Amino acid sequence: MGFGVSYVVHVVVLFSVMFVCAWSQSQDDGDGAVMQKLKTALSKSNLNWSGDDFCNWEKVQCSGRRVTSIEIPQNNNVEGSLPKELVQLTELTDFRCTGNDLSGVVPYMPNSLQNLYIDNNTFTSMPNDFFNNMTNLIEVGIGYNPFPQWQIPSSLKNCLALKKFSANNASFVGQIPEFFGTVTFPSLTDLLLAYNSLDGNLPNSLSGSSIQFLWVNGQNSINKLNGTLSVLQNMTSLQQIWVQSNNFTGPIPDLSNLDQLVSVSFRDNQLTGVVPASLTSLQSLKNVGLSNNNLQGSRPKFSDGVEVDMGYGNNFCTKNVGEPCSPLVNVLLSVVEPLGYPLILAQSWKSNDPCDGSWSPYITCSNGNITTINFQNKGFSGSISPSFASLTSVTRLLLAKNNLTGTIPKELASMPALKELDVSNNKLYGQIPSFRAGVVVNTNGNPDIGKDKPHGSPDSSSGGEDKKKNGVGAIIGVVMGIVGLLVVGVSVFVICRRRHNKRDGKVQTPNAIVVHPHHSGDGNAVKISVAASGIAGAGIAGGTSGFSPSSSVQNVEAGNMVISIQVLREVTDNFSEKNILGKGGFGTVYKGELADGTKIAVKRMQSEMVGDKGLNEFKSEIAVLTKVRHRHLVGLLGYCLEDNEKLLVYEYMPQGTLSEHLFDRKDDGSKPLDWKTRLSIALDVARGVEYLHGLAQHSFIHRDLKPSNILLGDDMRAKVSDFGLVRLAPEGQASFETRLAGTFGYLAPEYAVTGRVTTKVDVYSYGVILMEIITGRRAIDNSQPEENMHLVTWFRRILLNKDSFGKVIDPAMDINEEGLESFRDIAGLASHCCAREPHQRPEMGQIVNVLAPLVEIWKPAELDDDDIYGIDLEMSLPQVLSKWKNLEGMSNTLDASSSMSANIENTQSSIPARSSYPFTSAEAR
Repeated sequence: MGFGVSYVVHVVVLFSVMFVCAWSQSQDDGDGAVMQKLKTALSKSNLNWSGDDFCNWEKVQCSGRRVTSIEIPQNNNVEGSLPKELVQLTELTDFRCTGNDLSGVVPYMPNSLQNLYIDNNTFTSMPNDFFNNMTNLIEVGIGYNPFPQWQIPSSLKNCLALKKFSANNASFVGQIPEFFGTVTFPSLTDLLLAYNSLDGNLPNSLSGSSIQFLWVNGQNSINKLNGTLSVLQNMTSLQQIWVQSNNFTGPIPDLSNLDQLVSVSFRDNQLTGVVPASLTSLQSLKNVGLSNNNLQGSRPKFSDGVEVDMGYGNNFCTKNVGEPCSPLVNVLLSVVEPLGYPLILAQSWKSNDPCDGSWSPYITCSNGNITTINFQNKGFSGSISPSFASLTSVTRLLLAKNNLTGTIPKELASMPALKELDVSNNKLYGQIPSFRAGVVVNTNGNPDIGKDKPHGSPDSSSGGEDKKKNGVGAIIGVVMGIVGLLVVGVSVFVICRRRHNKRDGKVQTPNAIVVHPHHSGDGNAVKISVAASGIAGAGIAGGTSGFSPSSSVQNVEAGNMVISIQVLREVTDNFSEKNILGKGGFGTVYKGELADGTKIAVKRMQSEMVGDKGLNEFKSEIAVLTKVRHRHLVGLLGYCLEDNEKLLVYEYMPQGTLSEHLFDRKDDGSKPLDWKTRLSIALDVARGVEYLHGLAQHSFIHRDLKPSNILLGDDMRAKVSDFGLVRLAPEGQASFETRLAGTFGYLAPEYAVTGRVTTKVDVYSYGVILMEIITGRRAIDNSQPEENMHLVTWFRRILLNKDSFGKVIDPAMDINEEGLESFRDIAGLASHCCAREPHQRPEMGQIVNVLAPLVEIWKPAELDDDDIYGIDLEMSLPQVLSKWKNLEGMSNTLDASSSMSANIENTQSSIPARSSYPFTSAEAR
């Protein structure tokens, strides 16, 4: 007996060694083949790449026989192209080929890449989606290649670890995206976009960023970069600012907080105003360029040792550095400061004497004294400066027909020579100061003059509110008009169909279709609900309001989906225990069966949940599931709110929950889920959550993803369920705070600590589900020792030890060699989804792209218009349900954008990943 055991052990050990060696050799062969292709593709090369051992080639580094770094030294005149097979080097972290003559299309690179430098070559193009899954990228250099004109790719925002982005002379057009900021790139230090064809403003998202080197100089577009430079004052990490040769306007901002600034070049723009002391007094400054602007005031004096270029093109009042301007010039400059130092004034105010004739037509003098200031109809914005009061000789102050805001300064009433003040046709408010007798004050055309607050402010008068209400009323009127036309159109369609049926000798009453002119906050103007003859009268539809008379809640916007309690009692055999499908925190789920045999699932809220919290979750589920419809989200068919009962009716999922198949398998001889089925379920869930996060008309966050909320059909395709805790992400907000909800073991750490929610909390929960799919273990397993109780911690620890890798595989599965490679990829994906920092986790769209090539991709058939809108007067509810199952990504609203969302979803889900997932367990810590 001992000999037999010993023999078996030796065989197992021998087989394991053979397997590891074979696997290692296959990896070597894979990298070796790619490296040979790269060597062949370089048609002219001075590289020392000889011999079969690619790990000994010049500037090639390996780790464990896997290529980690490739450098083609610059100025080596290497020609040729890069092969598409480079994407297969799945442990490559560094690729550099700067300063050669490589050409062709830049191929996709492996997701493991951290540093990419391909600048100063002759590459002809680069895929827009190149950066889609490159979440490890830290440094990028792609400039000085003859690319065709293209916009800064939106896929770049997936590179959350990015520190340096160098794309000078990369043929970029359009505007600098808002994603160059702290939210997307918290570690970005170098943003180099010089010598492109960009236009528009510097994005406000740069405020507060960690950028140290900002190069946007020398844009070639007609408009160039423009607007003000005000965002710079909040970029306190800046060491180098190069914005020269653009069309920036306005004053140099306050740079007093930029105590690391060494080099700044503002030359060749249209900057105006006084050079601020916050710039001249910076101790860190070494060189500054100011030439060829319209800067005003005294010629600035910088500290010794600062190299200054300001020799031409400005309008300083004197030629001598540090010499002050005349008192009149200083007053006039302070007058126009609240107006942003308008360019048209800066271009003509060129001397130290406002009365020498060069300041006209804006300044009129008599005997060397300013008598008239004429800023009428110049499009000026800003406020009226109290400094006007210092001009004691002014008799006429003309500021009419501009966009001036704020109040009329009381100091103006003290001007001794003033005879006329014209501030008509602006946007002023507040009380008019008491001017002396004889002063003509014209305030016509300022609707809020005399009011304490301007129109549109939170405390504005009722008149403003009435106008706002009238505006809303007008909008509602237009919407209702459109709805009316749609109702008429559908009504005509119904009448025509009925007449057609009569002519055929069959008088039919179609299943009830009610089109409600229903305006809701989500912009869905018309909702269509379909009732089946199987639950006629008391079932779906039937009334105008869509609610039963005893309904206690009238504000659940769900179209006409109310089902009476009598019907639900009947179809569930009075909620018989034999029909119980499952129980949860919300209540009990029962199986029901309609008269025609169609099965439904009825979720009945337990009586103690009928408080505000339970009602809110009930309403939330209805609100979400009536706004979204997707193949991998469970379909809501109706609801009931009667006799203190709250029930939701869903499509029936006969195979129950994923939790049952992973942890609570029945002892009925059924086989455990195989690896391919588990992968398919993982992809289905990812697609459903991806749709919630960004492909629906709104962005929803589930907050309670777990196996018990994943339902399976007869074909073992998965749908996400239980939307009671779902939250709609506020438009334009990357994160928001809410009360803590969900299930322990699946809660992202930042959500548990701060209560702040982003889509990445769902990604974390999804990562835990992946770990459960892989291991067959629960997120929290109290039967395990304390150090192994928490799945995420245990899983990461096991993956760090490659020798223990097999311990994470569910022993109920048989994994062959073919499945082992995908298993490793999914294990790395799961670890990365559960990264501690939210920005280190992938987006759900990236997860879909990783999983899609590993399973059979479902592709929907072509849809005609009837399929899109679901309008068929002769379809029963079961037929409608069948049709819904064949529609992916469809909203249940008659809205053009819903079909567009579906098209986007289908397109994205059919994009294959470029390679297997790159993240090792160590990288995902």
